[in-house]
Amino acid sequence: MKPSLAVIFLTLFSGSGFGLAALLALDNDFRISGGFGPLMTAILMVCALALVTAGMISSTAHLANPKNAWRAFTRWRSSWLSREGVLAVLFYPFAVADLGWVYFSDKTHSLVVLFLSNTAALIGLATIFSQGMIYACLRTIRQWHTPLVPANFYALGLAVGASILAAARIATGGPDGAIASIAVGLLLIAAVLKAIYYFWIGKPSGTTIQTATGFNRGTVRLLDQGHTFGTFLTREFSNCVTRAAAYRLRIAVFVVGFAGPLALLTLNLEHSIGSWAVVAPVLALLGIGVERFLFFAEAQHVVNLYHGRMPASLPKMPEFMRRKAPAATPLVVHYDKG
Repeated sequence: MKPSLAVIFLTLFSGSGFGLAALLALDNDFRISGGFGPLMTAILMVCALALVTAGMISSTAHLANPKNAWRAFTRWRSSWLSREGVLAVLFYPFAVADLGWVYFSDKTHSLVVLFLSNTAALIGLATIFSQGMIYACLRTIRQWHTPLVPANFYALGLAVGASILAAARIATGGPDGAIASIAVGLLLIAAVLKAIYYFWIGKPSGTTIQTATGFNRGTVRLLDQGHTFGTFLTREFSNCVTRAAAYRLRIAVFVVGFAGPLALLTLNLEHSIGSWAVVAPVLALLGIGVERFLFFAEAQHVVNLYHGRMPASLPKMPEFMRRKAPAATPLVVHYDKG
């Protein structure tokens, strides 16, 4: 589909912010790296809130009619999009209350902090899941209809959050071995899950023009590619990157988003890199931003089968999508009984 910067920023920043809040609560709960002090905990919570807010604000640019945005919160019983919005809003009172309590009480280990921080963390993780399910529940888009989508959303959000925590610990000179190791592990998990996802969408789809039309006992051939001007679905949900460009961008994802942060954090386990550690989360955000662009760019709606598109990863774009014709023609399907 045509990637929207608003949705790219929404999923990138909000997922990272929720991941940071969850790992910050976990680190302070179990003192994994000795825990963070009140001031550093407050600063990191502000970072998490800033990332989530940046993502939520950017999502409004994707609305066709912003004045009706409130309606998105009313269908939480049936819509993953509505659940994401409700949970994202519900995250704020607990996160802000946790921030205020830690800052003014100068304590990071109390029953109040334990309740507020962990409740915010759980809501944030539930929001990431809802965000992934918005796409995973769409059966008409094969690249999204898989459990790998919410799994990747989780892995990428937590990997960036762990990179930010590790960078903060390293830059302030604290005991960083444990949290840096966790960040390295989460980055490796995210890289493996992303590789599996790319391998999965690269296989030919099980959906064909025969299964799409329901004529499974014979051979179905398209005699015409449908609307010569295309439709909303063929314009919005068709591949917009070439095969070569997609492969180059995938390499950039792994080099910038995974290998770069891994190299910096692994190097720190042997030799302290000090303030250079802040480069790790920056690289992770850049690389995962490219990954999120590809996530949307490679999505193809099944309706493209009716317009001559073959069920394979990154196929050639049909001719009618590359040029305009003077008139529209109907879809004609020839069925050979076998």
